[in-house]
Amino acid sequence: MRQTWRWFGPKDLVSVDDMMQAGVEGVVSALHHVPTGAVWTPEEVALRQAQIGRMADGAPSGLRWEVVESLPVSEDIKKQKGEWRTHLANYKASMRVLRDAGIEVICYNFMPVLDWTRTDLAWRRPNGATCMRFDLVDFAAFDIHILARPGAAESFPPEVVEAAAVRFAQMDEATRAGLARNVVFGLPGAAESFTLDDVRLHLAEYAAVSEERLRTHLVDFLSEVAPLAQELGLRLCCHPDDPPFPLLGLPRVMSTEADYGTVMEAVDIPANGITLCAGSLGTRPDNDLPGMMERLGPRVHFLHLRNVHRDTDAVVGSFYEAEHLGGHTDMVALVGAALREEARRRAEGRADWSIPMRPDHGQDILDDLKRKGQPGYPAIGRLKGLAELRGIMTALSHPALGEGA
Repeated sequence: MRQTWRWFGPKDLVSVDDMMQAGVEGVVSALHHVPTGAVWTPEEVALRQAQIGRMADGAPSGLRWEVVESLPVSEDIKKQKGEWRTHLANYKASMRVLRDAGIEVICYNFMPVLDWTRTDLAWRRPNGATCMRFDLVDFAAFDIHILARPGAAESFPPEVVEAAAVRFAQMDEATRAGLARNVVFGLPGAAESFTLDDVRLHLAEYAAVSEERLRTHLVDFLSEVAPLAQELGLRLCCHPDDPPFPLLGLPRVMSTEADYGTVMEAVDIPANGITLCAGSLGTRPDNDLPGMMERLGPRVHFLHLRNVHRDTDAVVGSFYEAEHLGGHTDMVALVGAALREEARRRAEGRADWSIPMRPDHGQDILDDLKRKGQPGYPAIGRLKGLAELRGIMTALSHPALGEGA
């Protein structure tokens, strides 16, 4: 597996030099400043490539922008409303620009409104580290009592509704405001600018969009862009819902193995592929990550390796982002399955036999706690995770064990 690292650009508090010292082989990035639905220009792509290619002192880094995460799909495309046809044409134009720049892998998601959802962005662990957490009771308190979404209480079990009322009553105004900020942080570009009224407006726009309809829109989108990707030699890979269960009354269509199987079969060409995110999918106990890698492996174009600890075996429940080897996903088994898929691809002669992976997220430890970088993306916590994953890969690939044992 090719060891990559997500970088948010020059404003990222984890630098190109830091990536170099972590020993990564490639970089995952995106043009986050370009409005969703607009065309990514050759000039902007070339600038990001140049930024990745230089260390702070101007020396060549030797690193390349290898995976786009993400080329965002607009809400208009997801709803098939407004300027969705223009946005679709612009998406295709951006794909051509990326191909011309030599970038072959494009990660995207099809989550309505929320890119991801957490209730605590710095939850303290017993050893002093912090991590991101989704607490179902806190989220219910937000949904029912802060956002006051009509019918919100019907979305939760009675015991959660009761606990949320108690939790909300115990919160002061600052705690309530902090919880709201944490939840809307997962809205694209919304960390500082979105209000609760903005959230309500977005939710109202999806009131008539069922799960079946959203899935149809995803297939329609892929029917347009995946054949072009195949023609251009690109690989598209859809990131799962995060978390992979319904929230705020919004539909979810990429949460399980069955969801992926349906979409892969509907647009059955190699370029239409999967971002297998162990952290997102792992929050559901009915998702068998090593098994999914075995069964869906030929279409896995990108791997996010992180772990979560679930508080319950219920499909919808609380969880926190654990150490890479410390959660409920058997990371050794998952890495072994990925190595076996790579060996199978090599035997077939596939040019894309090496699957790019990145150590997704990480707990804030040591100097991360002072750096206060992008939530979920600390320098040292990710380096620790990468070192652990690298150790598994090295051990399972050792000749004494047989590759991918």
